[in-house]
Amino acid sequence: MFDSTPDPDLPAAATARPEPRALQQSPEFARALMACGQDPLMLEDAQNLLVLHRRLPGGLRLAMVNRADLSIPAPLMAALRRRGLGRTPLILSPEAPAPQLSRLGAVPLATPAHAVLWDLSGDPGQRRAALHQKWRNRLNHGVSQGLRLTRQNLPHDPRNWLFAADAKQQTARGYRSWPLSLTLAYARENKGQAKLFQAFEGKDPVAAILILTHGTSATYHIAHTTARGKQLSAHPLLLWEAACWLAAKGICRLDLGLIDTGGAPGLARFKLGTGAKAHRLGGTWGLWPPLGRLLRPLALLDRQQMGA
Repeated sequence: MFDSTPDPDLPAAATARPEPRALQQSPEFARALMACGQDPLMLEDAQNLLVLHRRLPGGLRLAMVNRADLSIPAPLMAALRRRGLGRTPLILSPEAPAPQLSRLGAVPLATPAHAVLWDLSGDPGQRRAALHQKWRNRLNHGVSQGLRLTRQNLPHDPRNWLFAADAKQQTARGYRSWPLSLTLAYARENKGQAKLFQAFEGKDPVAAILILTHGTSATYHIAHTTARGKQLSAHPLLLWEAACWLAAKGICRLDLGLIDTGGAPGLARFKLGTGAKAHRLGGTWGLWPPLGRLLRPLALLDRQQMGA
């Protein structure tokens, strides 16, 4: 079990907490992007929404808003106009279904996925009671294995074993995560907010989880378990202890990432087995404001699949 000594780099528990926000809408993420040479916009006049923008070949600009609250899109559109981006093509990926975007002429590009959000605001007893029985059995098995658990700030070392293992895992499973440079920049620019949790059998690491904290929320960023770690149920033990430690530090929500029940059912069951809830996102929309009125009839046809 991890110690519960105060950590000056994490928020203290408070009675009035700000609404949890996705990592992609956090000032911590913006700082990491800027350290990697990007220039994100933080729209203070539109609920501090974070907007990425870039120039495409030919000089055309493109703006992207990811995991944002777009239940009322008017402030975003007004803020973009004030910055000279009112005619810029937009890629919008709302945090929750936002069929009202069709009224602006936004056209659906991808149907909504689901993220798994773990509420850490209750006490450990409540969280343990919410575990699915098989998950709880694996946790109990892991507890009995005598593993040594550690927690530390992520070392600024691209040769860390977790990065190498994750790169092989991405290749084997056919997915892509953040560039390593961005992960290291996040740790460097946000002191103490990239926490590496590891489980050891003797001197050998058998599991690791990298969690990024942002405000009163946290995101499960990278994880790997060795074959031996799976035999020892190291992953559920490490995730459970990390969640309890985060909750004690005032973190009220842990985003476990997206799930694909068809392509990766085992991983989906593992995440949902914590008692966390599947949260439907808002899909991906394309909007070119000058063509909004022309595309509005087409957009309205797809409102149902986008969460109307």
